[in-house]
Amino acid sequence: MDWLRELADFAPQDEAEREEQRVLLDYCRTFPQNILTRENEFAHLTASGFILDPSLEQMLMVYHNIYDSWSWTGGHCDGDPDFLAVALREAQEETGLTRLRPQTGKIISLDLLQVNGHRKRGKYVCPHLHLSVAYLLIADDTQPLRSKPDENSGVAWFPLGRLEEICSEPLMLPVYKKIIRRAREQAGLPAAEGI
Repeated sequence: MDWLRELADFAPQDEAEREEQRVLLDYCRTFPQNILTRENEFAHLTASGFILDPSLEQMLMVYHNIYDSWSWTGGHCDGDPDFLAVALREAQEETGLTRLRPQTGKIISLDLLQVNGHRKRGKYVCPHLHLSVAYLLIADDTQPLRSKPDENSGVAWFPLGRLEEICSEPLMLPVYKKIIRRAREQAGLPAAEGI
């Protein structure tokens, strides 16, 4: 599938999502030559996976070194227009999981995420936007886990109810909660307590 079509086919559920999708698509159409790479220093596409266990009661998070918080998995597309493949690859690399699958294979969330200036591999990276394409991924919570020391310093399963306790990124909490609500709705489950 054409990657722009995949982004356009996402069905926003409220005004905020419609506007963020519109801006994201406009920017992608304006900069098709480098929007999939970090060469576009102002904004570029990323793909992430929010990982839940099969019961949709636990989430797998990594302790992100730059953001100093428990976080989802994901990374830059670096030229790859297959967003789901990027999300799966990043999840495997960052957690050590060998078996995981998408809940539906469809985008669960599109977001414009602010990234503050930071140092990465000894070099300063200017503030920019991640044009985030997210999927819900499912993994068995009995699989062995391992961290990826250049990116995270921990990988652990948590009950959904601990999200606000473990995530210290206020801008990410609404994104994570939205994904959890949608995942449970799609599975016909009631909302998780506190989410």
